[in-house]
Amino acid sequence: MIEIIIVGLVALIVGGSIAFLVLNGKNKGKANAIISEANKEAEQIKKEKLLQAKEKFIELKSEHEKVINKKNNEINNAHQRVKQKENTLNQKLAEVNRKDADFKKERETIDQQRSVLDKKQTELEKSHKIQVEQLEQISNLSAEEAKEKLVETLKDEAKTQALTIINNTIEEAKLTAKQEARKIVIQTIQRIATEEAVENAVSVFNIDSDAVKGRIIGREGRNIRAIEAATGVDIVVDDTPGAIILSCFDSVRREVARLSLHKLVTDGRIHPARIEEVVKKTEKEIEDEIIQIGKKTTIDLGIHGLHPELIKMVGRMRYRSSYGQNLLQHSRETANMCATMAAELGLNTKYAKRAGLLHDIGKVSPDDAETPHAIIGMKLAEKYGENPEVCNAIGAHHDEVEMTSLISPLIQICDGVSGARPGARRAMTDQYIKRIKELEETALAYPGVLKSYAIQAGRELRVVVESEKVTDEKASELAFQISDKIQNEMTYPGQVKVTVIRETRAISYAK
Repeated sequence: MIEIIIVGLVALIVGGSIAFLVLNGKNKGKANAIISEANKEAEQIKKEKLLQAKEKFIELKSEHEKVINKKNNEINNAHQRVKQKENTLNQKLAEVNRKDADFKKERETIDQQRSVLDKKQTELEKSHKIQVEQLEQISNLSAEEAKEKLVETLKDEAKTQALTIINNTIEEAKLTAKQEARKIVIQTIQRIATEEAVENAVSVFNIDSDAVKGRIIGREGRNIRAIEAATGVDIVVDDTPGAIILSCFDSVRREVARLSLHKLVTDGRIHPARIEEVVKKTEKEIEDEIIQIGKKTTIDLGIHGLHPELIKMVGRMRYRSSYGQNLLQHSRETANMCATMAAELGLNTKYAKRAGLLHDIGKVSPDDAETPHAIIGMKLAEKYGENPEVCNAIGAHHDEVEMTSLISPLIQICDGVSGARPGARRAMTDQYIKRIKELEETALAYPGVLKSYAIQAGRELRVVVESEKVTDEKASELAFQISDKIQNEMTYPGQVKVTVIRETRAISYAK
């Protein structure tokens, strides 16, 4: 279209030119030739442009056909996908319809079965009701009464079976308990290494020459009186060569006096003012040593978190003895044995060891001397935040309070084992024999007593009575009376067990 317009414009221009030439009166023949030439050129240009226009049209048409074909292909593909999806949906719909039909059939079957079961259940209930009515008529009991009787019968049977099992268990435990207990005690004693330590009520201070005695006594005895007043220890200066006797039941005071005398004699300046200064300094050193001994003991035993006051009391036990047995050594032995036994029995070894170490802590307390040391120790342990099981074990190791845990009897047992082992406690033979005789004579003084035997180093008294004169009730009363008399009139370590034996013998002879 554009080419045709261009051709037209060219023709108009040429025609205008020709008209211009004609109007100007030029040669007409020349003008015609030009017009003819121009028409030819115009026709030629027209043909070329038309040809180009056709080619362009064909090209555009081809491109348009390609686009249309592409769109048609896409439409056909989409149509195919839609058709495939439609087929898939139709298949799924057919499957759903099939399953729905199967479900309906199954539901109908279930409904039929349920209907049959309901009928059978109704028939069963009717039959059960008829049977219950018949049983009630036969037994003259209602259903509730029959249930109660059945439950009572089952309870009685269960109780009988339980009692049988309990009795069998108890009998089996009785057969093995003594053997196992002995085994544990023997193993514990074998595993604990013990040291024998004997502490007396006096200490001996050795001197180089008897001339030192005069310096210790001082002018008119002022030095010795100053030493006794400052330390609270009785100083015995006699004819014994090379020795001075320090007498006091308090081991700490004796140790302070001994060290003070050693410093005074070494220094050579012995007078009342110097004596007071040295004694005070020595007391401070002993206090520091007591704390160090307490700390070392807790570290050796692996006990942590002990209150500083309890640590100090543990250190003071080093200078205290019980019937000749060093109290700290006794407490260490008890702690180790308690831990060993607790481990054997599956108990808490830490609590057992703490209770074993602290069980005699009341003996080194300066307060309330009239109260039993076990009660004092329990109160001290409670005051300084010890575990309730530990406190109860301390208070109950001499039966002053009731035992509430399994650790408590362990402390009592290990305390007795440590005190009763050979060489643990010092006792003169004469005093021991005298105490044994007193125990036996105490029991023989009661009417009806046939024989009495003090056994286990005087820790148990067995009394044999005449069965004709002493009944079972009187035997129990006699045991209490004997134990009460021993407790009020005699001095003894630990506790004494009184056992009254009454037996009836029937004797017959075959001739």
